[in-house]
Amino acid sequence: MTVQDLRDVLRSHGEGPAPANPVRHEQVQARIRAIRRRRRAAATGAALSAVAVVALAFLPGRAQPGPDTVAVAPSPDRTSTPRSRPAERQEPLPRAFTAADSAEYRRLAVAAVAAAGSTKATVTVPVSGRPLDVAAVCSGGVRSSMGVRIRIGSAPTGNLLPCEKGRRLAPLVVPAGAGDRIKVSFELVNRLSGCIMAKGSCVPPDNRKVAFSLAVYEWAPPERPIEPPAPRALPEIRGYRLADTRTGTWPRDRSLAFDVLGDGRPLAIDQICTGDVASRLSFTVKVNGRLASRATCGVWTSGPFPGALPELKVPKGRKAVITVKLGMSPEAPNRPVRWSVGLWRRR
Repeated sequence: MTVQDLRDVLRSHGEGPAPANPVRHEQVQARIRAIRRRRRAAATGAALSAVAVVALAFLPGRAQPGPDTVAVAPSPDRTSTPRSRPAERQEPLPRAFTAADSAEYRRLAVAAVAAAGSTKATVTVPVSGRPLDVAAVCSGGVRSSMGVRIRIGSAPTGNLLPCEKGRRLAPLVVPAGAGDRIKVSFELVNRLSGCIMAKGSCVPPDNRKVAFSLAVYEWAPPERPIEPPAPRALPEIRGYRLADTRTGTWPRDRSLAFDVLGDGRPLAIDQICTGDVASRLSFTVKVNGRLASRATCGVWTSGPFPGALPELKVPKGRKAVITVKLGMSPEAPNRPVRWSVGLWRRR
């Protein structure tokens, strides 16, 4: 049957008598009306959706996607902004910690001394062969002249920890033949006499609220050395002119020298260092082989320059060689120190 044949058959049926169904016409009309209602509803919904999309696309502050942009629903971790957690209070003398140069510390014993309480304390510490340090944190000592003297048994160690801000660490050298346990004693003492300089004035010390928290740690050296950052640039100091400088890294660089010609004005020498064991590095200064001064290294992170500027005298017209030898006892394996030494001349 061709398309034309089909059309002829449909036409003949259409011209024939109506089927024996008196409500057939009403049924057809009802179906037509239902179809029209559904089409109108669909058209209205599509128009509203299009208006909403256009309005959203042109809201102020929203970028319109380009023709090649594909919108992807962000994952929950991208849409939600985590709340910032409050800073956890760090324990000043924790059970264990890792220094900036990767040395691993483990606490062995704790103690405390205070001006308003017990001024002495003793702890028993096991000896494993690893290096030992004493850590101290002092409070109430803004204008204090107090410090803690440390002994092993009845022998003084030579360590006197001042009351300063932050945590201080000092080496604890175990004497030969001490056995597998030692007694470490702490005593609160007045390390200064007279007044204390505060904001350019000399004020009497206030030691009433001084309190020390103390701990003994053993530590394991880092597997390999991590070189600390370079020290800050040495400054010009009031009344002095910076004449020369030397820099290096301990233990690779253990000495330095300045060749000077005396002009009748005093010279001064001082040093600053960086590194976790920087304050343990000592500097022995000699002028033409004669001892002039001996001091440990200052650590300068903020505030005024911490130098003491010990003066040296070289006769006018005379040449001199100023030598500086560095040392650390006990040495700290794989814990380097960056140092900078300055030579100033009085203006």
